[in-house]
Amino acid sequence: MDNNTNSANNANAAPEIERVRHELRRRSLIAKSVTDITPGMRRVVLTGEDLADFVSLAPDDHIKVIVPGKDGEEERRDYTPRRYDNAARSLTIDFALHEAGPVTQWAIDAKPGTTLEIGGPRGSAVISNKVKRWLLVGDETALPAIGRRIEESGEDSVITVLGAVAGPEEQQTFETAAALTARWVHRPLFDATDAAPLIAALSGIDIAPQTLVWVAAEASVVRAIRAYLTEERGYPLAWIKASGYWVKGKADTTEKFG
Repeated sequence: MDNNTNSANNANAAPEIERVRHELRRRSLIAKSVTDITPGMRRVVLTGEDLADFVSLAPDDHIKVIVPGKDGEEERRDYTPRRYDNAARSLTIDFALHEAGPVTQWAIDAKPGTTLEIGGPRGSAVISNKVKRWLLVGDETALPAIGRRIEESGEDSVITVLGAVAGPEEQQTFETAAALTARWVHRPLFDATDAAPLIAALSGIDIAPQTLVWVAAEASVVRAIRAYLTEERGYPLAWIKASGYWVKGKADTTEKFG
């Protein structure tokens, strides 16, 4: 096997991912502050002694936010732990306000002192710190995980973000030591299941070998982007981590693509 073949194999080899399980427990918290970071994204900082042993090892971890439903049954939805601080007993969650589900309604009504229960995260998929190049693609629901990844990255990381939002007022800024390039696609929320704008924007982005492409949006959009990357761009599937964070017409439903 020649050196060129070795280089090609190394470029296509899957990045190392360690899967860590956590003790699953329920926590009772209280809202400390409620802030609209954009017109469509509300940030709630929660506090409580139950956060003393909270663990979240990966920026795209998910917790269950638990609220009472109209029929008395509990409603549970997946959300990203945007930031947390065990010493301060603090957990930040960003809520996209684009749909009127029970958890979104909780966020709309929330004020300091409002209570909330969470569960998890059940586990973390920790990507090796050897990965230094990232292409993060997502819609509003993915921005909390994208923002956390950016802010937790060091100065040796190179990150490109491609975010789909309703308009310039929904663009977010991030503090990071990494080399960051942010590109935004503007489309109305009723077109959030159309992959075409994101794929068109992707066509103008060069993807260097051993860039981990992380994609999260509505499931059909993620499926289309994944197919575009592998079939039209010839990008190795091992370097794509894709998740359908929501499925049109189905509550509390996600899809994993790898």
